[in-house]
Amino acid sequence: MERVRLDKWLWAARFFRSRGLAAAACHGGKVDVNRSPAKPAKLIGPGDTLRITLRGGKKIIKVLALAERRGPALRAQLLFEDLTPPPPPEPLRMPPPVSRPRGAGRPTKRERRLLDRLGRW
Repeated sequence: MERVRLDKWLWAARFFRSRGLAAAACHGGKVDVNRSPAKPAKLIGPGDTLRITLRGGKKIIKVLALAERRGPALRAQLLFEDLTPPPPPEPLRMPPPVSRPRGAGRPTKRERRLLDRLGRW
């Protein structure tokens, strides 16, 4: 086996829950093989690079091995190498500082929640 259909491989590598979903993603332009749009019947082989748009974002995959049948998840992980760059770190969100002058009365509901978050109330 030197080449296999794209939709079969995507299903066997567990990127999609069914072969029909894999074919629909190919028809919808969500899968590129070597930077060109691919149809489900496109034959792929080891060394090909896939760009797959999934719900969580884009993945860049290098095909290492082929499979026509779906197997265990551990075996599916051996079929590809994930080349997707890690996402940038999210900045820390700090609540705005709360400063109340003494004797200003009771804090508002919003101010009380901010003070509770800071642990100063």
